[in-house]
Amino acid sequence: MIDEHLIDQNVAEHRAVVETILSDNRSAIASAASKIVESLRAGGCIFWFGNGGSASDSQHLAAEFVGRFKKNRRALRSIALNCDTSTLTCISNDFSFDDIFARQIEALGRPGDLAIGISTSGNSENVIRALNLAKEMGLTTISMLGKGGGKLREATDVTLLVRSDTTARVQETHILIGHIICDLVELELGFA
Repeated sequence: MIDEHLIDQNVAEHRAVVETILSDNRSAIASAASKIVESLRAGGCIFWFGNGGSASDSQHLAAEFVGRFKKNRRALRSIALNCDTSTLTCISNDFSFDDIFARQIEALGRPGDLAIGISTSGNSENVIRALNLAKEMGLTTISMLGKGGGKLREATDVTLLVRSDTTARVQETHILIGHIICDLVELELGFA
């Protein structure tokens, strides 16, 4: 028989983590949205990347910019770097899996663009390398992290840190933060 108590426990954990958004990330969310707006207004592109569930979050959030979030509006320059399987497997095979995002940033990134790395641990080497290179190349950098923030905690221009050791809660909260950012960006660009 299914233990329905586990349902209650998961929802309670989710609520507790979500409640920390305002105290832990309110200013960082506003800063991230502001930097995205600044980049888009200047003709920049927003690059998203991560592994596993964070790859899915990257793809999801990039699509909100290219397609639409709440309003029908012009498409916004945004791409998830974890979606091109030929590029990912080529770089992994010829170089290293740790280079899959950095090589794409090197090829596609320009000053004025913005790189957003998502890592629930903050220690994903391929995300770290890409964000470090992006910074060297003059891109603005944002990280969406979990747990204690890992190596990336102090490495980016804006850090969005979800203080939970449960990967599922971190990922749920990353999507909520991403949707809030989408809402703010559409409003600031005059689409809301």
